[in-house]
Amino acid sequence: MADHKHYGMVIDLRRCVGCHACTVACRMENSVPDDCFRSWVMEADKGSYPNVTRVKLPRLCNQCQDAPCVAVCPVKATYRDVEGGGVIKVDSAKCIGCRYCIASCPYNARYLHPVKGIADKCDLCLDRINAGLIPACVSTCVSHARFFGDFNDPDSEVSRLIREHEVQTLRPELRTRPSVYYIGLAESLANVNQSSLTGRR
Repeated sequence: MADHKHYGMVIDLRRCVGCHACTVACRMENSVPDDCFRSWVMEADKGSYPNVTRVKLPRLCNQCQDAPCVAVCPVKATYRDVEGGGVIKVDSAKCIGCRYCIASCPYNARYLHPVKGIADKCDLCLDRINAGLIPACVSTCVSHARFFGDFNDPDSEVSRLIREHEVQTLRPELRTRPSVYYIGLAESLANVNQSSLTGRR
């Protein structure tokens, strides 16, 4: 087992029902401002009548191991917390609100806090994790589509899932090495115009 933990998530799109409980739980847990999101669900219709299905794609910060947001931050306010499971964090005391990290994120996972004037994003509810709990979005998922754990622990549930299932990440061509994996992503997005996915921005 590696010396440091590597926190991340596996999301099983075959289970997601699009209830948006994850979005609500995240908003309540983290006091997310109106019109801002740390976790959200994008949706689109797929097929033609009468054979139409609804595609659901839960989104959040991908906690990239090679994170563009870290590379562009001019004051080193955005950083990868190696001791904290590799979670990408924002040091609010250093952030100057320049938005470079927001512009560089290929997953649209960051926003400028309208009151604090600093960048903000999902941190996998690291305070909850340190208290022995799991992220709020995972805890509240009614269809048990979200799984959280340590990828450096071969016995963790997330490690088992990526061994037993074919998984994909979003935008793998960018080589950001995301820590969020999806089961059923290729099947869900097959023949879907991704620009039709709605739910944020």
